[in-house]
Amino acid sequence: MNTSAWLGRSVATPHPGAKQQSDRQHPGADRPLVAIKKEVIAAPSEARTMRSTRERLAATLRAREEALSPRVLRRTLEELKAIVDPHISEVEGGRRAQGVARWYAQATVAQRRDMWLLMSEQFMADPQNVKQAQARFAAAVGTPDEAAAEVEYRRATVSPRRRLLQRFSVFDGGIRFLVDLRAEMLPFLKADRRLQALDVEMEYMFSTWFDVGFLDLRRISWDSPASLIEKLIRYEAVHDIRSWADAKNRLDADRRCYGFFHPRLADEPLIFVEVAFTSAMADSIIPLLDEDAAPADPARCSTAVFYSISNAQPGLRGVSFGDSLIKRVVDTLKAELPRLKVFSTLSPMPGLRNWLTEQAPALLERTAPKQRAELARALQPAPLSADALLAALEDPAALDASSPLRRWLLQCGAVYLGREMADGKPRDPVARFHLGNGARVERLNWAADPSAKGRRQSFALMVNYLYDLRRLDHHRSQLAQGRIPVSSAVEALLF
Repeated sequence: MNTSAWLGRSVATPHPGAKQQSDRQHPGADRPLVAIKKEVIAAPSEARTMRSTRERLAATLRAREEALSPRVLRRTLEELKAIVDPHISEVEGGRRAQGVARWYAQATVAQRRDMWLLMSEQFMADPQNVKQAQARFAAAVGTPDEAAAEVEYRRATVSPRRRLLQRFSVFDGGIRFLVDLRAEMLPFLKADRRLQALDVEMEYMFSTWFDVGFLDLRRISWDSPASLIEKLIRYEAVHDIRSWADAKNRLDADRRCYGFFHPRLADEPLIFVEVAFTSAMADSIIPLLDEDAAPADPARCSTAVFYSISNAQPGLRGVSFGDSLIKRVVDTLKAELPRLKVFSTLSPMPGLRNWLTEQAPALLERTAPKQRAELARALQPAPLSADALLAALEDPAALDASSPLRRWLLQCGAVYLGREMADGKPRDPVARFHLGNGARVERLNWAADPSAKGRRQSFALMVNYLYDLRRLDHHRSQLAQGRIPVSSAVEALLF
């Protein structure tokens, strides 16, 4: 089926006067684009209660859980198809897409979800064309026609959905609209698999549009526009920025903050990293966030500590640019400050507590008898149990350096970071990021983040990941073979 035939399927292409009728169906279509509203609706709990958009388009009445009636759903599909009409220009397609975006800005989350479903289910590649092209490609393998048949097959698998997304990207603010749309859609994916086709298509398109070759690395300083610093405060995901004074401390002359920016998202950081300069690898977050601490002289420091890396755009999940950010920042810092020799992080362990709560009984069983006896004495008068151990670790700062409880938690942390894998990747999300970039697990730090968040995530433990620039590829190779690279100090803690 060619594009023109597909556009005419089920609905008619809008005529020039269709806009007025469309506006009556979609109140607010002529209003300015506004920020996405924060509404929550419950996702349907059972797939059998959901009608496909194909069934709904052929119906006359809506089901109870459906937001748009069949008539309005048909009109919405008509307007979406009009955006990718092959007989109109890119500019006109972008103008029509902007009209739909205006309606979307005024719609409820339930109505928006109906539009996502239309984009996901009604804009797929024609299965008959794909099947025929695949057969021709299979028959051509090994012949002079193989290359041409492969190109034909690739073209057949390109869906109208991709063209639709491209047209939305044309108008001013269109890429911002799409990134926000995906961010809002992501929480619904697990409950409604019908949306996955749209999600995968958007991830593919964003990976192309936001390729690191198109991104600018910029330093964010206290001299940056206030609007940009406000976004830094809003997007900080690791250590909350508590005040403007806190922000100033992180952007002072003895610190660095760098972000990736895209030309179509002006003054919107995609990801940013905060760096402190020290004379040794940091073992606590407190001095790094201390607004009254004496400033360091970056020119005399030997160590750069990456203490916070935040993805600022949830809608770009799956688009990888953190690896390139770290490399670009390291190269920038080395050129500016040649005395820097050590590049490390001071990182949270956000999944440790939940993992340890589940695994504590098994880990206690693996603990050597002599160490179990020491733990039992430390817990008296409570009997030795996994629950008693976890309760005793609630206030890590109260445990002295010789406490067997302290060593046991460090051992558990080493097992979590150095052995635990999920789907072939490190279980901890922060470890997955840094180890995937070629770092290694260097050192565990006791009570390094005593904040409520730090205790809630990891009993206040933090970890240093070391970026040894000569061994990044070696560490990545280790990880690909299922072995997590760790230092000898961390290796010694494993049981």
